[in-house]
Amino acid sequence: MNPQTIKTLIEQGLPGATADVQGEDGVHFEATVVSEAFAGKLPLARHRLVYATLGDRMGGEIHALALKTVTPAEHALATSGQG
Repeated sequence: MNPQTIKTLIEQGLPGATADVQGEDGVHFEATVVSEAFAGKLPLARHRLVYATLGDRMGGEIHALALKTVTPAEHALATSGQG
């Protein structure tokens, strides 16, 4: 598994989302996912949405995935230095 494949799966599974995925060893990854679908959801629900895009690859091809899930508004605040 590679970061680009994970990025593609997440972005296809969450239309309108953008994902930045890193991981050099092929089994441990970290991702920042920005999606309007996260609005009004708690972190666990947000993570479940992302995991659903990856299906049974989680725990198999993808041993670990550290997630940061934010809405576009939260992302804008964080990147402006005010979040």
